Formats: sequence, C-alpha cells, structure tokens
Amino acid sequence: MSTTPPRPQAPPRSHFPLFQPITTRWMDNDVYGHLNNVVYYSCFDTAVNRTLIEAGALDIHGGEVIGLVVHTQCHYFESVGFPQAVQVGLRVARLGGSSVSYELGLFADDAPLCAALGSFVHVYVDRATRRPVPLPEKLRAVLAPLCLPTPAAESPA
Repeated sequence: MSTTPPRPQAPPRSHFPLFQPITTRWMDNDVYGHLNNVVYYSCFDTAVNRTLIEAGALDIHGGEVIGLVVHTQCHYFESVGFPQAVQVGLRVARLGGSSVSYELGLFADDAPLCAALGSFVHVYVDRATRRPVPLPEKLRAVLAPLCLPTPAAESPA
C-alpha cells in the first residue's frame, strides 16, 4: 500500500533570497482565463537562466558547460493571468557536484504567498559530449548565496 506525501503549502516571499520579474503576455492565458501550466515552467526556466546569464556564470552561446533540465515539478495554489505582474522567487535547494536543484515560487502582484511552487534540476554537462562535469567555480559562486536553509516553521515534521 502506498501513501501519498502531503501536499506542500505555498511558501512566503521570505523563503526566496532572489526575485526575477517576468512579463506575462496575452497569449499566455488559456481558454480558462489563467496562465497555462506550461507558462509557469517557462517562467521558472527564464528566472534561473536570466540569473545565471546576468551574473556572468552561464554563456549560452559559447560556453563549454551547459545545464540540462532533468527534472521539473510544479504545485499550483492560485490562478494567475495576464496582465498581472509576476515575480519568480529563486532559491537553491541543493548544490551538488554536477547538478543544482532549485525551488521556485511564482508570485502574482504583491501576494505574500506564491501562486505556484516549482522545482527544477539542472545537470551541468560538457556542451560537446553531453557528459556531466563539475560545476564551474563561477557558477558555484553565484549559486552558493542562494542556498538557504528551509526555515524551521516550513520544515517537514
């Protein structure tokens, strides 16, 4: 007999040390009047990669090391739709030898709790061989400050 793990709760803004603003577009809405689920994943991907590119830790055009997504997941708590302003909160849940596990919260307007909570795992590989490589020091230096412990009140029992 299997047991279903408890559904996560929407974390507050304080759970995330960094935020990236994302512009929603008219085409992001689906027939139900809210952002389609694939848009959330696009926002998460944009927030992670924008952070790394802006910090000079990722060269998407000529770098020898690239990040491949090997796992994603999302829990939805509230609907978001165009033209709401959204921000993606970013934290590093685990900084491994060749991989990074991110937690991302999508916040609508000035909401105190996230509307969606995602996880995203990148494995860093050699661009040519696609074989895992150790995280470059520049990447590790950018991500290390985003490795915050989960506050005690939010830790699983």
